[in-house]
Amino acid sequence: MFLPRLLFICLISCWFLLSPVVSAFGEAKPGCQAKCGNVSIPYPFGITVGGEDDYRGAQGCSIHGVGYGYNVNCNTSYDPPKAFIGTSNLEILSISETEIRKKNVVAALCYNMAGNLVLDDSRVTSNLGSTPFTFSNTKNRLFTIGCNSGGTILGRDQLEKNYSSQCVSLCASQDFVKEGSCDGGGCCMNTIPKGIKWLSTGLVRVVNVSFLSFNPCSYAFLADQEQYTFSASDLLAESRVRNIPVVLDWAVGSKTCEEAQTDLATYACQDNSYCSNSENNPGYRCTCHDGYKGNPYISPGCQDVNECEDQNSNPCEGICINTMGSYNCTCPIGSSRDGRKDGKGCNRNIIDREQFPILRVTLGIGSGLLFIIVASSWLYLIIKKRRLIKMKEKFFQQNGGLLLKQQILSNEGGVETSKIFTAEELKLATNNYNESLILGQGGYGTVYKGTLPDNHTVAIKKSKIVDQSQIEQFINEVFMLTQINHRNVVKLLGCCLETEVPLLVYEYVSNGTLSQHIHHNSGLPSISWESRLRIAVETAGALAYLHSAAAIPIIHRDVKSANMLLDENYTAKVADFGASRLIPLDQTELSTVVLGTRGYLDPEYHQTGQLTEKSDVYSFGVVLVEILTGKKPILSERSGELRNLATYFILSMQEDNLLPLLDARVVNEGRPEQVLAVAELAKRCLKLKGEERPTMKRVTTELESLRGVETRVWARQPNNGTNSVLPAEPRDLYTVPLMSSTAIDSGHYALDEDTIASMNIPR
Repeated sequence: MFLPRLLFICLISCWFLLSPVVSAFGEAKPGCQAKCGNVSIPYPFGITVGGEDDYRGAQGCSIHGVGYGYNVNCNTSYDPPKAFIGTSNLEILSISETEIRKKNVVAALCYNMAGNLVLDDSRVTSNLGSTPFTFSNTKNRLFTIGCNSGGTILGRDQLEKNYSSQCVSLCASQDFVKEGSCDGGGCCMNTIPKGIKWLSTGLVRVVNVSFLSFNPCSYAFLADQEQYTFSASDLLAESRVRNIPVVLDWAVGSKTCEEAQTDLATYACQDNSYCSNSENNPGYRCTCHDGYKGNPYISPGCQDVNECEDQNSNPCEGICINTMGSYNCTCPIGSSRDGRKDGKGCNRNIIDREQFPILRVTLGIGSGLLFIIVASSWLYLIIKKRRLIKMKEKFFQQNGGLLLKQQILSNEGGVETSKIFTAEELKLATNNYNESLILGQGGYGTVYKGTLPDNHTVAIKKSKIVDQSQIEQFINEVFMLTQINHRNVVKLLGCCLETEVPLLVYEYVSNGTLSQHIHHNSGLPSISWESRLRIAVETAGALAYLHSAAAIPIIHRDVKSANMLLDENYTAKVADFGASRLIPLDQTELSTVVLGTRGYLDPEYHQTGQLTEKSDVYSFGVVLVEILTGKKPILSERSGELRNLATYFILSMQEDNLLPLLDARVVNEGRPEQVLAVAELAKRCLKLKGEERPTMKRVTTELESLRGVETRVWARQPNNGTNSVLPAEPRDLYTVPLMSSTAIDSGHYALDEDTIASMNIPR
């Protein structure tokens, strides 16, 4: 009787050793001031006279030898007293185990009702350069508050590398201000890079007197995004934005845990604690083990929590036995179960088993048989489950799951918003992949139209062949699309990795492709010149975003009219990223296996194998020519070099004989200077040397400006016996608007050099 009960108690004890208890943090070093006003100052921080470095070694109130950042100046000239980092003017609001919250600084511009500038704090700086702290890139965001205002942050990390982040807030009237939203209507926000120690916050504003009654002031500031929700009242002069804190990440020293543990004399983590490396700045942090509490930086370290001591919080219904870092619960003699209040508790035995030996034997045999049956069933289910897991793991590896993990780890990104669909869901959505639901077939797979159980229509891409080259293209497309967030790029909804053939699920774009609408033999209605020009602007803006505004630059590598989908409003969506490549920030070109579509492929890339963003520019130039001419990139009716539409187009331009090549609808509806300027822009995109082609950002800007050119009359003028198409009178076609719609849609706004210079922001 005694040995089985002892064995049971031992098993329970081992199990509950894993029970977690949250460790506390907040103690000051013994003999040191614990608070400054309303702010607790926990060790390794400590209050020193004037915030100066503490040279008393182990007797000091702050940790010794890691810089003045841990020395806190408690300025008693305020009521209540205020805490500052070292000798700086950085006011501390609170300190936690991993973060410091400090008071923010705000760039501000305010005007009176006469439109005169009454407050000009358009640039403010914050410097953590002499401290071991950095601005948190996960908690903080750049906010810009105000109408027609642009905010920017220029930052520098500890390696003296410069970064920037910008956003633009627009509102034509008070109706455009969106209460509680910070997506561009009166308020915008953007992320900041990792590791920033110095930053300058700047603010510019386009003054509009009609806005002054509800928006006299604009602000730009860095602050904790969890502590701020935009309100229309923030547009007024008496704003609460100055009370939103900024989050700093802190750690001990500049060594990793492994490096610090080699020198026990300076190693900060005391007994019953563990070390973890900081992610946003050099150094490490100490944390109490589960079941212990206290300050892990103060000797002798974290202390055991006696869970049985306080009867009010005693976790046991029966007998509570405290252990180092945990506790055990047992039931008194004559009762059974686990003894825990949050478990089964204790239940007094009804039958005295000593008085019923036959019943005990019967129950023992029955329990043994029941155990065998349960154990056998449990073993069968485990084996079956293991087989299913192995099958899924096989398909996961076969479908490039490991490669996808490597892609995510190497780029610090991941599939955050995508859904993992089951094979049964997608089979049901496509009616077992019925051929009547095929939307199209490409080089890397077949696309089906599907309907999910919630009646949401989607497009499902299924690879044709299961081999390594197809898997790499599939994983590449998944990874590329998870990095992109743009209204003119087709959205990835999810993927399926548990089937033999890999599957991708996209948003459904219902109105065919640009190629089908501009080539007359497709059966779809031709689109107007105005729509063609707008689609060109939207596509160029998406490519410009991929090249310069995405977290890591992306080269599409297969730009063509067949990969530009149109929705019900004829809005363009760039699709098919199976051939795309990420370009590291420190490179401008990549050596790759040449991929692309005949007629669109960049000749320089084809010849050298060096892939650059200018390769996409060339392919987009071919698309512009398609839009102008309505012809396919390979002309079947011609022979030799003139079978290539791009070559034939350039030759026609050189001979001043463009008009016969243009599509009839372009000639009838297009404004002459618009059409000619688009043709000249296409010609520049088709330069044989990539360095002579414009960037996609420049192409976008020029196309946007061309949409506002006034109507002219087509005029023919003779030129050596040929007809040329010229505008009736000269006009500057390249007036660039202050803020482009593409920049606003993408959520990013790059300030030009003149604007940055006007803000007097140091480089």
